[in-house]
Amino acid sequence: MPSNAGTTRLVIVESPAKAKTISGYLGPGYVVEASFGHVRDLPRNAADVPAKYKGEPWARLGVDVDNGFHALYVVSADRKQQITKLVKLAKEVDEIFLATDEDREGEAIAWHLVETLKPKVPVKRMVFHEITKPAIQAAVANPREIDRDLVDAQEARRILDRLYGYEVSPVLWKKVMPKLSAGRVQSVATRIVVERERQRMAFRTAEYWDILATLAVANAGEGPRNFNATLIALNGDRIATGKDFEPTTGRVRAGAGVVHLDEGGARGLAARLEGRPFTVTRVEEKPYRRRPYAPFITSTLQQEAARKLRLSSQQTMRTAQRLYENGYITYMRTDSVNLSETAISAARRQIVELYGERSVPPEPRRYTGKVKNAQEAHEAIRPAGDNFRTPGEVAKELSAEEFKLYELIWRRTIASQMTDAVGSSVSVRIRAVSTSQEEADFGATGKTITDPGFLRAYVESSDDENAEAEDAERRLPNLVKDQPLTADELAAQGHHTQPPSRYTEASLVKALEELGIGRPSTYASIMQTIQDRGYVTKRGQAMIPTFLAFAVIGLMERHYPRLIDYDFTASMENELDEIAGGDHAAVDFLTAFYFGSANGAGDQDIARSGGLKKLVTENLSDIDARSVNSIPLFTDDDGREVVVRVGRYGPYLQRAVPGEAPATPAEGEEGGAQGDRAPIPEGLAPDELTPEKVHELFLGGGGERKLGDDPATGEPIVLKSGRFGPYVSSGERKSSLLRTQTPDSLTLEQALKLLSLPRLVGVAPDGVEVFANNGRYGPYVKRGEEFRSLESEEQMFTVSLDEALALLAAPKTRGRRAAAPPLREMGVDPATEKPLVIKDGRFGPYVTDGEVNASLRRGQTPEALTIEEASEMLAEKRAKGPAPRKKAAAKKAPAKKTAATKKTAAASKSTAAKKTTTAKATTAKKAPAKKAAPRKAASSTE
Repeated sequence: MPSNAGTTRLVIVESPAKAKTISGYLGPGYVVEASFGHVRDLPRNAADVPAKYKGEPWARLGVDVDNGFHALYVVSADRKQQITKLVKLAKEVDEIFLATDEDREGEAIAWHLVETLKPKVPVKRMVFHEITKPAIQAAVANPREIDRDLVDAQEARRILDRLYGYEVSPVLWKKVMPKLSAGRVQSVATRIVVERERQRMAFRTAEYWDILATLAVANAGEGPRNFNATLIALNGDRIATGKDFEPTTGRVRAGAGVVHLDEGGARGLAARLEGRPFTVTRVEEKPYRRRPYAPFITSTLQQEAARKLRLSSQQTMRTAQRLYENGYITYMRTDSVNLSETAISAARRQIVELYGERSVPPEPRRYTGKVKNAQEAHEAIRPAGDNFRTPGEVAKELSAEEFKLYELIWRRTIASQMTDAVGSSVSVRIRAVSTSQEEADFGATGKTITDPGFLRAYVESSDDENAEAEDAERRLPNLVKDQPLTADELAAQGHHTQPPSRYTEASLVKALEELGIGRPSTYASIMQTIQDRGYVTKRGQAMIPTFLAFAVIGLMERHYPRLIDYDFTASMENELDEIAGGDHAAVDFLTAFYFGSANGAGDQDIARSGGLKKLVTENLSDIDARSVNSIPLFTDDDGREVVVRVGRYGPYLQRAVPGEAPATPAEGEEGGAQGDRAPIPEGLAPDELTPEKVHELFLGGGGERKLGDDPATGEPIVLKSGRFGPYVSSGERKSSLLRTQTPDSLTLEQALKLLSLPRLVGVAPDGVEVFANNGRYGPYVKRGEEFRSLESEEQMFTVSLDEALALLAAPKTRGRRAAAPPLREMGVDPATEKPLVIKDGRFGPYVTDGEVNASLRRGQTPEALTIEEASEMLAEKRAKGPAPRKKAAAKKAPAKKTAATKKTAAASKSTAAKKTTTAKATTAKKAPAKKAAPRKAASSTE
């Protein structure tokens, strides 16, 4: 598209990929360049603050809170080279178009570019929601001015998050642990995950039984002959199901009025119903109709990509960003479910081509968003262009991940404009009278889909992996009232109530969205931030809070409850929306929040308390660090309170009788076993600290357990638990338990054998001593620097000198030994559909799918490990990624230097350091600016 004759225009976008795509649509007369995302931000640390502001009391915040919350912006170090380039280009053109994304962040980037470049030529704002030639040409033809209300809203959010993070985080440093962070949204997201884990910790399982009847129809006709029905009532009273039990007690809810069958009751009733006639008492048939799902918005795309493609929020957004920048989909940060008329027409045309005219409803479908505080005026996420390209047409152009995500978006968009799925649902009630004259009512439901409609293109997944897909049919025989049936089988079934499921990234995004917290541009960064800060870890898809998160949220709940209140956080979003709409002034909002000026906008509870500044400084001394870092678990059978302490070296268990002061750990021993203390193994989830597990960690009753006295020295032999597992100790001697030994069963005799290691086997003919010992690769014999492996642990205590010398004389085995047969074949992994086997490795048994290995944990045995546990262990290992490579071993320290030598060495070191510093500085000047991702959607403190 040529520009006016002789006119040169500079178009500034956010990323090089977008610049490359757009430049192909504009032609000569246009120079398209990237800003690489945000070009300015608040100072990250003291070093970023310009010298003239360093003495200001507000410099650490980067915000002059006493003068209208004026923000101090600095150009990011990795953007300076690009800014220099843009300044030069701005002087060579006649007009500048700012083509950053059409949301608050994009609007703010455009404003920052103007403030930084200070151009002397006209500047226009160019907006579009898809990168196609018609969209880009339309954007050039219809520019607008920068929307200062949107800029003010983004700036207010950035300042709000800086004030929150920089004022609350130091409290965590002083009372919990250094280098922690708090954030307006990240803290609330962490609280949601912690509250779910608390529910799981408080959960008490309950067992309940029912009966599954396999019933048969004498003359089934065209339908199936057999079907299943479940016992639902006995003598008119409903049979208890999972919803009838209290989650914290495991007891039937008061007033539930249900029959709670145990195993004996269910099996006895099944026996009494054996051979009895069954009769249909009721048949209800209703029409079934299911409307299509709305097109994707940011949150639903992340949810479905997690369910169907197993992508994290970050992976989804990175992949969607590439699809958008290369012209395949529309803008991916949106909470609007609207489709343009052009898009609706494109979808309907394609439906007719692919599925026929019957699949298109008479009138186009239009959707209304349910997202609280929806703000963006974009379309839903859909394929770009006026004619959608099918997945088959783009397959060769995309990577595997991009293709899968594009196909997901295409299917959802197409399905949103298709006809309803229709059919019928049937509910049947059946009765049998037992030999004891008990009336047993059974129920069965069926579903038949006569026209799948939109289900031909798309079926939504569920967070519950056991839930039935919506397109699944359950066909029943053609049944009528009073029809006789026979029972082919009556099976008593036991069930256990389940704790609430842990959040996944997808379900946590959904929860935040429903609460009105966060925005499309922030969800992915929130998910990543709470993991990077050490508040949440992932086991497969499940998000598990750490004990550090428990301590932080506990402090916030006790001392700053309003700051992590869901309604309060959502109200902040409302205030920002009102600023974006021009209905409120950002200064009034920030003043009320920070200083407590009740006459401005903002949360009045915070205002009445004197504002954030007073809240976090006035009562700091009231926060008891020990209490904050103690998470109570339960009281054991001996009346001791068991708590988790969050220490500098990790969480650990401690127990003490109420009123007794627990022993203080020695320096550096917070995480080690000392007195009534025990370390918590890495990877153990909070809800897994059951009384039984705690008992095991305390080695069967005490942080230390005396096994007896060494008959040779008279010193006590004590079983302890340390960072690397249980070990025995006597005087200066220590030895870890062998992998075949368990703390509970260890005897004094076994401990004495362990303490005999390394065992002197004898002296070789050349006078060199030969030892047997246990190492990281298993048992071995050693003579000088020569090592050979032993076949079993027992050989360490029995191998003779002649046997050891024969082993040491044999050549080392080169290459791999023949693979040993697996210890156990488990079946197919439900998550990856790969076969799982348990093998024996040099560090003990491990489970593998052929690509990922996970060692069995202490206490787990190859025989008892379930396939679900194995799948979860591999998912956890897979999520962690490959282990980092070990650094090369440090060179041996030289012999001690004399005072004179030290002085000479120090002088040499100083000279060398100066040279290195100079060299680094020279290299730094020559190094080009780093190419970064287009932009981060939210600040790290949010």
